[in-house]
Amino acid sequence: MIRRRAIPAFKAAAEIGSFEDVALIPEDVDPQVELSRNTIPQPFCLIIDEDTVLAQMSGRARVEMKYSTVNSFRTQTGDNIYVPAGTPHRIVPVEESVFVRYTSNEPVRRGAAFFCEQCGNESYRLEWIHEGAVTPRLVYAAAIREFNDTDRLCSSCGTLADAISLESLGWAG
Repeated sequence: MIRRRAIPAFKAAAEIGSFEDVALIPEDVDPQVELSRNTIPQPFCLIIDEDTVLAQMSGRARVEMKYSTVNSFRTQTGDNIYVPAGTPHRIVPVEESVFVRYTSNEPVRRGAAFFCEQCGNESYRLEWIHEGAVTPRLVYAAAIREFNDTDRLCSSCGTLADAISLESLGWAG
């Protein structure tokens, strides 16, 4: 997707798969604006080593947070959610929703953390340095492939996690 000077969020959202976090504005603009369209629960918690803000542009969802005093927020169009640096979080749509994320355009460490559905403990994490040239979907897909290639057994309770389908996210190929 080509970066644009204006933010045609709804038109651009129709062109992307779930949770792609597509940058919408030129790389030198700070804060950066990333677009996410969500139709299914995010399969991992995203971790960003800087504070971010999520703004819901359409739909309804729940934003879940780990290691936080707040476990989740129910959101609707117009809501803004502050996510403290280092907080694992994921979007679980109630209906198709579009979010924009405001974050720094400086290189920063990000991670994808997978949590056991049974006991809630973290079972796998992949971290990387996110830079403007990095396409989040490709890194997220790599994290999912790595998770799928593990034994996917929770070290705390022994629950076997299901493999995650890249096709369900629109990321096949």
